[in-house]
Amino acid sequence: MLIWICVDSQDKENAKITKVIDAKYWALVEMDGGTTKSISFYDKREDFTDWVDFIIMKDKYESYMEFMDEGMMVLCIREEETITEIIEAFVFKELDEV
Repeated sequence: MLIWICVDSQDKENAKITKVIDAKYWALVEMDGGTTKSISFYDKREDFTDWVDFIIMKDKYESYMEFMDEGMMVLCIREEETITEIIEAFVFKELDEV
C-alpha cells in the first residue's frame, strides 16, 4: 500500500507535514502489513506515476477532489506532525476520513 504525505524536508525522522500547496517534497510511504517498508521523496507528485492508495493531508479544508478523482482515499491528521507520528496514527486508524 502506498501513501502520499506532503512534507517540508527529506529528513525521514524530522520532516513535518505541510499543506499540499506548501509542499516542498512529497513523501511516498510504502506499507506492508502495518509496517513501513520504505519512504521515498519526490520533488513533485507527477514524478511518480503508479497507483497510490492514500494521501494524508494536514487540513480537511484543503482541495482534495483531484486526489479522490484519481481513486485515492483522503485522510487528515489530528495533531500528528512527523512522518513517524502520522504512520503510527494511520496504522491505529486514528486519522480522520475526508
